[in-house]
Amino acid sequence: MEAVRSVGTFVVVGGGIAGVTCAEQLAVNFPEEDILLVTASPVIKAVTNFKQVSKVLEEFEVEEQPSIVLENRFPNIKVIESGVKQLKSEEHCIYTEDGHQHVYKKLCLCAGAKPKLICEGNPYVLGIRDTDSAQEFQKQLTKAKRIMIVGNGGIALELVEHPPHWAPEYRVAVLRYEIEGCEVIWAIKDKAIGNTFFDAGAAEFLTSKLMSEKSEAKIAHRRTIYTVEGAERENRTKAKADNVGSALGPDWHGGLDLKGTEEFSHNIHIETRCEVKKIYLQEEFRIMKKKPLAFPKDQHKSVTVDKEMWPVYVELTNGKIYGCDFLVSATGVTPNVYPFLLGNNFDLGEDGGLKVDDQMRTSLPDIYAAGDICTACWQPSPVWQQMRLWTQARQMGWYAAKCMAAASLGHSIDMDFSFELFAHVTKFFNYKVVLLGKYNAQGLGSDHELMLRCTKGQEYVKVVMQNGRMMGAVLIGETDLEETFENLILNQMDLSSYGEDLLDPNIDIEDYFD
Repeated sequence: MEAVRSVGTFVVVGGGIAGVTCAEQLAVNFPEEDILLVTASPVIKAVTNFKQVSKVLEEFEVEEQPSIVLENRFPNIKVIESGVKQLKSEEHCIYTEDGHQHVYKKLCLCAGAKPKLICEGNPYVLGIRDTDSAQEFQKQLTKAKRIMIVGNGGIALELVEHPPHWAPEYRVAVLRYEIEGCEVIWAIKDKAIGNTFFDAGAAEFLTSKLMSEKSEAKIAHRRTIYTVEGAERENRTKAKADNVGSALGPDWHGGLDLKGTEEFSHNIHIETRCEVKKIYLQEEFRIMKKKPLAFPKDQHKSVTVDKEMWPVYVELTNGKIYGCDFLVSATGVTPNVYPFLLGNNFDLGEDGGLKVDDQMRTSLPDIYAAGDICTACWQPSPVWQQMRLWTQARQMGWYAAKCMAAASLGHSIDMDFSFELFAHVTKFFNYKVVLLGKYNAQGLGSDHELMLRCTKGQEYVKVVMQNGRMMGAVLIGETDLEETFENLILNQMDLSSYGEDLLDPNIDIEDYFD
């Protein structure tokens, strides 16, 4: 039987934020053209409640929707629910797993990224990245008495809420996990939580607030998540393991009932400055006769040997061994470039992503890329860096569509302004968090200085200064400083004469620099 062959002027691969945004923008620019969106997932990620906070900073929510919603909004978009089997770039054609071929004039790859698992192929190591993996996590958790979380990024932080007590020797919190009813061991390689986003001061500010407030985070706003229910879930084709769904949006855990088997108050123990050295299955561990540690119920009591048998054991680089029901690997992501590399000579970045230039073009003709799958290889602005976040996925998807449209019409296009300044707004522990520019002094060397303002329980403000100019900022809480600081970073005004007055709470800096 001959494969079904379709022709689309524009084909976009990936149902995440980058892919959906790209397809939507193409549909607006070319209402008479067919736009094909190929995705392995039965749902797509839609940007809702979009708000332009300032010139660069944008805020939005991520909502999972059935693909028919997108098709109804844009009649010229057709969603193909299938994974990609092969890309034949010389033929301008992609082959999908349902046996169809799709010919394109312009192609944009937005297949996202997959969890960077600490151990591939181990059934007791779970990565949380998309809806299917989150549901698998929930399923495993119903039977769990103890789990280990490895990693210190956004997914791990999203699960964290109330700390039972403070561990000053580590300068981090021993945190209450949002997963109820099981013991949790949290292993991080850093000395403070959230190292990707925060310095130790910001981490201490966040966790000290959590010690005194037990209930606020539990009633925090959750975003609505669409899930595939009932017969629709049972009847849909089960995606293969390599078909990674689109990334989860903020508050991905809001629609799941995360409870373990035990009903006692859950306990959290954090192991800092360590990584996973070795993972043992139960039988292998029994033969080795090593001694695992019991869960530390009290930090001040001596540790004891754990006599219970666990499905899996984890040896950390600090020499400690813990048994658990399963691990959650939250150690970052890897660009999902497979199967596009097969037979195609793409240039790849050091992080494994598809290299793209300042027009979002890959190294192969008529193929663009956006979002987590790509690596930005243009000369960046001094205050911008790539981070695999939802905000950048949306910006890249939108800009890639503009570039594809311009190329199709024979026009040139300037770099979008959103790439002038790194700007990200999110929420952690029910606090508004704004990150601007080189917020952690990334790549600035030693000739920079930090200025801090902290009001316990209310706000944490840090600015990064170099040669009298603001290069970055971290704003936690309702500071109302984001627009002013954004302008100061973009304008590169010499602020040397203001000194510490720049952060004086008695000075209305917003009016001062208006």
